[in-house]
Amino acid sequence: MLMLSKIFPAISFILGICLGSFYNVCIYRYINNMSIIRPRSHCPNCKHPLSWWENIPIVSFLILKGRCRVCKKPISIRYPLVELISGIWATLLAIKFGISFKWLIFVFFGGIFIIASFIDLEIFILPDILILPGSLIAIVLGVFYLYPDWQISVFGALFGAGMFWVIQVAYKFLRKTEGLGTGDIKLMFLIGALVGYYGVIPAVFLGSVSALLASIFYYMKKSSEGLKTMIPFGPFLCLGAMITILLTKQGSSSMLLLGF
Repeated sequence: MLMLSKIFPAISFILGICLGSFYNVCIYRYINNMSIIRPRSHCPNCKHPLSWWENIPIVSFLILKGRCRVCKKPISIRYPLVELISGIWATLLAIKFGISFKWLIFVFFGGIFIIASFIDLEIFILPDILILPGSLIAIVLGVFYLYPDWQISVFGALFGAGMFWVIQVAYKFLRKTEGLGTGDIKLMFLIGALVGYYGVIPAVFLGSVSALLASIFYYMKKSSEGLKTMIPFGPFLCLGAMITILLTKQGSSSMLLLGF
């Protein structure tokens, strides 16, 4: 058991990148309104069915030099990026939680965050098919497993969603236009249930800082369009939640993140 614990982070990375390969399927097929079961994995350009060795996470992308073996069209960098993010996430959770049910729980929700984020980046939609069931599962786990008091998870969900609902209503009232999507409100319900009421503010703060940095970078890269270019907030909220999970002590009613 001791040996397994030592190598668990490495095992987690391998499992993580394999899950990332599945996340890529979910992302691509949701965006293109396709079943995740059929047809089998194929090149999105020439529809060439992929061989087993073309489906090895990260490795296949490197072997193929980022191009389809048949049509030679570039393979989106999103594929190895999603796999790598998933692998790193699973590894960091393994270092924090070890071999435990909490590791499994947060790997699962990390998968929801990763899939939802890349869909949102592509088509500006946070899919209800992920967020709504995820919220219910987060509430149940928060109440019965993650936290000593049921209020931590329930109040966290209500606080997160309520805060963003108030922001949405206030912005629309003052600016006469939508400034915050309803999808972000639903996402904050999930995040609040998962990180607890004391984790909502740090998650939003970290998400906002990362969004600001991304906006500045995007502004510098595309100065002609400036900050009028739409950048979805959902992926940054997910990032903030993931960092909060890594830097807080689950099961405690005290905030242990960065002095909050």
